[in-house]
Amino acid sequence: MSELLTAAQMRAIEQAAIESGDVTGLELMERAGQGVVEAIFEEWPEFDCVRGDAGDKPPDSRHIAGPMKRAVVLCGPGNNGGDGFVVARLLHERGWQVEVYFYGDAEKLPPDARVNYDRWCALGGVLHPWLTKIYDDDGFLRRSLFEADVVVDALFGIGLTRGLGALHNDIWSAFDLDTGAIDRLVAVDVPSGLCADSGRVLGQQIEGHGSYGPVYALQSDLTVTFHRPKVGHFVEHGPLVCGRVVEVDIGLEQPRYAPRPDVVQQVLRGPERLLKPSLGHKFSHGHALILSGGSGKTGAARLAARGALRIGAGLVTLGVPPAAQQEVACQITTLMLQRVGDAQAFENALEDQRLNALCLGPGMGFERARELVPVALRSRRATVLDADALSAFSEDPETLFERLHEQVVLTPHGGEFARLFPDIAAQLHAPPTKGPAYSKVDATRAAAARAGCTVLFKGADTVIASADGTCAVHAAVYDRATPWLATAGSGDVLAGFITGLLARGFAPKMAAESAAWLHVECARAFGPGLIAEDLPEILPKILRKLDG
Repeated sequence: MSELLTAAQMRAIEQAAIESGDVTGLELMERAGQGVVEAIFEEWPEFDCVRGDAGDKPPDSRHIAGPMKRAVVLCGPGNNGGDGFVVARLLHERGWQVEVYFYGDAEKLPPDARVNYDRWCALGGVLHPWLTKIYDDDGFLRRSLFEADVVVDALFGIGLTRGLGALHNDIWSAFDLDTGAIDRLVAVDVPSGLCADSGRVLGQQIEGHGSYGPVYALQSDLTVTFHRPKVGHFVEHGPLVCGRVVEVDIGLEQPRYAPRPDVVQQVLRGPERLLKPSLGHKFSHGHALILSGGSGKTGAARLAARGALRIGAGLVTLGVPPAAQQEVACQITTLMLQRVGDAQAFENALEDQRLNALCLGPGMGFERARELVPVALRSRRATVLDADALSAFSEDPETLFERLHEQVVLTPHGGEFARLFPDIAAQLHAPPTKGPAYSKVDATRAAAARAGCTVLFKGADTVIASADGTCAVHAAVYDRATPWLATAGSGDVLAGFITGLLARGFAPKMAAESAAWLHVECARAFGPGLIAEDLPEILPKILRKLDG
């Protein structure tokens, strides 16, 4: 696990370090600027050279080759702009030609940013965009952006609380998307226009797109963030506009304590106790019961059951209505089969106390779900509710919520979430006119608190929250992107993975986090062409890696 911070949490960490006397704000700003420059050279090694003017001694002894490199640094009115002035100075010291456009008033800069503004002005001065022509082909800013090797966005960073508005129009008008003039745009902390807490773009809705699209933030090729990544880098539009995210250590103290419940955790690796002990038997690893739908609708439950078995549940039984019994019997070997028709039959099946995990929903049908979900919840067993088990209660979600308990995991996708939590979904989809905007993290926490159980809100930016407010993000984005998971049945396998881990004794939130990670690792290992049946079959390969 790694922490994902909000803007307020990051500011509190910086302020605590400054107040302790361990570091000054000016030192942190210098380290941040240095980190950005180093990240630029790591991303584009061909730029890592030093050039001096004729007769000048280069700052170090490396050989000078090639034409002088050019950078444009866009600096805003706060400390993010201060970081930009440091970047400009350090690039200048390496022999770069640097132009700085300052969107602000020097007299209103924070003290540390003002120091670095003055340091830069002693070297190169600034250009004020409102004094230049930017709408025609000969405008200074447009020409500078066309000619720059690197453009640095140090406008607002994590401090943004409103849309870019007219400032966005001014800057964006100089970008020529058709010709690809801006090849290397580097954001300092977060791309300007993006809410660091929510990953949502603050500003005006794009007509006809139904979302607050990424073109209202500056779309970066590289985002350099400090100390810890921010929530917004990994949810909603963040991965679309950040390019690649690099985390830079600026010398703030590492945490010496257990994860705080208010801090979002990032799921970065698999569970540590998936291997089975050498002593034990099949019932030591749990017995999961997964209910299917009727004839012709059993495939989803069979996928879930296969996933539960592959992830290590000792036994997995499919509970099927009588009309589907022959169909399922022809399809399974290792899985077991039990006739579960109505509520009474389900009650009878649950008399077996060795059944310790349940999964209801995949392919189940609304009527069957409405009848059998209350029976499952009365048993107080660890239970996964997915698909039809969620949508069946969309007209009266409270009838579901009043029965839920802390051993339940809900696994809604966006549509199911909106049907169960319409008011929370409406808040999540409302226009994000100011920051910090309401986030998927906020929505999932609110849903888990209302439901009184663990909620896994699916998506490339999966968010998992428990009723006590603890929360984690598992994001299949950047180098973990797995678009081929968007295939029929993959969610059913995920439900099965969670159920199998519950059967093995994992706590609900840990089961959901571990299953989400393994689900993506399976997809990454298989690659394009994946169908849902492949996920359980590739899982042993992933488990062997964990064993190694």
